[in-house]
Amino acid sequence: MSENVEITLSRAGAATTGGPEAYFTGRVEISTPYKGDAPARISGATVSFPAGARTAWHTHPLGQTLYIVSGKGWVQKEGGPREAFGAGDVVWIPPLVKHWHGAAADTAMVHFAVAEALDGSVVTWLEKVSDAQYAGEA
Repeated sequence: MSENVEITLSRAGAATTGGPEAYFTGRVEISTPYKGDAPARISGATVSFPAGARTAWHTHPLGQTLYIVSGKGWVQKEGGPREAFGAGDVVWIPPLVKHWHGAAADTAMVHFAVAEALDGSVVTWLEKVSDAQYAGEA
């Protein structure tokens, strides 16, 4: 069987797109997206956040792992404290935990995000993070 399948190589910077305004605050760039072929259900992308940029609140049916490539940022689960992270850190968000993540206010951040699909869904997007929530005031 292995002689009839091919290895897939996604080149750095491939298929760069802007993060949709409905799901991100700031000029976020998503690049090198990938998706495993069935029966695999893994997918991911490299996401670049300028200082102050962030995701909207969201959940993942099977959780999400963020590998922090560069910079500094924050992650927060609903009802919890905003937590700082930096280059080399790995963030695990458990399944169905409402959360957001993004760059620190004064530093850009790049992460490589990995998640698995459940019944074809990888993420459920919710409302945007307010400026007060981002600042850790709410």
